[in-house]
Order: sequence, then structure tokens, then C-alpha cells
Amino acid sequence: MNAESVAQQPGGGKAIAGFCLGIIGLIAWFIPLFGLPVTVTGLVLSIKGMPSRNGGLAVAGIVLSIIGLVATIANAAIGAYLGATGQHPLFN
Repeated sequence: MNAESVAQQPGGGKAIAGFCLGIIGLIAWFIPLFGLPVTVTGLVLSIKGMPSRNGGLAVAGIVLSIIGLVATIANAAIGAYLGATGQHPLFN
């Protein structure tokens, strides 16, 4: 098979990077300051990597990034509520 006849679609690296950031985002949600940028970046890279040959990794990266983003926002909201009402254990 000729190398010129094999057309590869660009963006495979973006799908892989988005998948990796999605996995890291599942760990980083414990600290919302780190979790938010990691999951948003993973989501953007996964969406941009969708038309590549690594489309399955891009879909997995989107799912993992959305789960991490929801967990990050929930953790930040709960922390803000506990801090605002004075119920947070660090402020007692």
C-alpha cells in the first residue's frame, strides 16, 4: 500500500490529550481550582479531536471530562455553601 494513498485525518493528538485530561480531571475534581481548568481543557480538546481517526478516545474524553466538570462544580458549590454558612470544619 502506498503511503500517499493512506489519508489520515488530523487531530488524533487532540483526542488522546483530551482523553488523558479527562482521566486526570476525575482525580483533580477534589481541588476545584485545579479540576476546572483541567476538565474544561479536556472537554475542548476532545471535541476538537472528534473528526480524527481516534474518535472513540475523543468520545471517552468528552464523557470523562463532563463527569469531572460536574463533580468539580458540585464540590466548589458545596465548599462555597459550607464556607458561607460557617459550617466548614476548617473555620470552626
